[in-house]
Amino acid sequence: MMWSLKSKIIFVTVVAILGALFLFPLSRAQLPLSFFTSPEINSPGDWVKDEQIKVYTDKVVLDVRNATWVGFTNTNSMDPFLDQGANALEIVPEDPYSIKAGDIISYQSRYGVIIHRVIEQGEDEEGVYYMVKGDNNTSKDPLKVRFEDVKGVLVAVIY
Repeated sequence: MMWSLKSKIIFVTVVAILGALFLFPLSRAQLPLSFFTSPEINSPGDWVKDEQIKVYTDKVVLDVRNATWVGFTNTNSMDPFLDQGANALEIVPEDPYSIKAGDIISYQSRYGVIIHRVIEQGEDEEGVYYMVKGDNNTSKDPLKVRFEDVKGVLVAVIY
């Protein structure tokens, strides 16, 4: 079978791209296996910058100011990401616009403190609000969460 020059160029290009994606180490910027098939979902914001993370042979130091240690109860609403036994660090956000869709917040409700993911941020006549949902819940929480009810934003999870 004779390949045209154009076919050879296309073949070599495809092989080079696949080789670059799957055969060579990508260090910290690795692509997930689902790179070509999964829809984009909002992820938490970059609350802790690279320069705030120090990894040593005997310890890890997170230079995060005013962090609070939090634990979780077994409600299943954030399974499998958060569950009883996991621990996390959260910080108090400085302003309502710093919280974005994808961030995980703790907020005061009439049922107690709830930790859910922000799925939408909006603004109405009362100000900024967030619609939140547990990752394992089928529907979003019924009420708008206001900035004054936010206790913190999760910035690290430790299992």
